[in-house]
Amino acid sequence: MGLRELLIPRDKVFFDLFEKQAGIVKEAAWQLVALTEDFTNVKEKRHSIEKLEHKGDLLTHDIYNQLNTTFITPLDPEEISRLAASLDDVLDFIDGATEKMLYYGIDTADSHMIELAKLIHMSSVEIESAVKGIRSIKDPRYVEERCIEVNRLENLADDVLAHAVTDLFKTNDAIMIIKLKDIYEHLETATDRCEDVANVLSDIAIRHS
Repeated sequence: MGLRELLIPRDKVFFDLFEKQAGIVKEAAWQLVALTEDFTNVKEKRHSIEKLEHKGDLLTHDIYNQLNTTFITPLDPEEISRLAASLDDVLDFIDGATEKMLYYGIDTADSHMIELAKLIHMSSVEIESAVKGIRSIKDPRYVEERCIEVNRLENLADDVLAHAVTDLFKTNDAIMIIKLKDIYEHLETATDRCEDVANVLSDIAIRHS
């Protein structure tokens, strides 16, 4: 790498990678909704989401590699690291939830799982829009609005989890209670991780506006 490459911010590389990463998160979330709404061929659908999670891991490594070889970055290095890690976390929990659905051998995805999956997907759509918005920070308010919406969706997910657990403890199958509660909590945690992404994006929008 020449001196010129070291001194000139490689803006496009980081933003391209972040947009690809956010796109993968959205695709995985969409596939999660599709799985919960049509609980058939679970193994194949879960494998498809797992492949997206692996693609996300590779992108995260690419971002870290770029960070380690770029002298001047378009965002603060800590912001880049936090955003990459938080996006990766969302993928991890989407993948983890589908893994539990498969290996716990549940027969169907109930209305609570479907609702949580939809909230994850709606959050991912807002995240992708916000990530695209930080490329130039021409409209920090737009990014902020997307982040506020993600926070609202996370609050809704908290409510869904509370109702799901309440309904669950009205049943008597202890093993099924353990399995479903774990799945519900994993899905809700995915919305928590979406909120983490939104918080990073909000910080970036404020600091660079």
